[in-house]
Amino acid sequence: MGLKGGDAKGLRFGLVTASFNAVYTRRLLASAKSRLLALGAPPTALHEVWVPGALELPLAAQALAKSRRFDAIITLGCVIRGDTSHYDLVCEGAMSGTLQASLSTGVPVLFGVITCENKAQAIARCNGGPQDSGRHAAEAAVTMARLLKAESKPSPKKGS
Repeated sequence: MGLKGGDAKGLRFGLVTASFNAVYTRRLLASAKSRLLALGAPPTALHEVWVPGALELPLAAQALAKSRRFDAIITLGCVIRGDTSHYDLVCEGAMSGTLQASLSTGVPVLFGVITCENKAQAIARCNGGPQDSGRHAAEAAVTMARLLKAESKPSPKKGS
């Protein structure tokens, strides 16, 4: 994304992180925070909330969004495929719940949950590199918050 430093100035962000698979989610959180700070958000504009797992992300995100204290919410989690269909259920529930939280509140709620086949893929998606989902979610949060702020401003009247 072509974001410049300062794009996050004046914005507030809620960061909701799942404790499950914390070895990965801590990295996602660090990446998201680092990117938001690099884009001009002061540390005081970042509010962290921890939940047990990916399925709890949407409810916490919705509660933060309903508070109207934040311009965007970022959900961060990690789901690694196991031997049962539980993986598919958790991924679908977390994703659809996050979307529902965003649509029902009108506040951007970004899905920064990595869904992987194995631990190597998880590391690749939270190592600060080009595939880092924490960074991507932070950039998308800034973009969407700015878009909604711009679109909510009244249009100038013609002939004024």
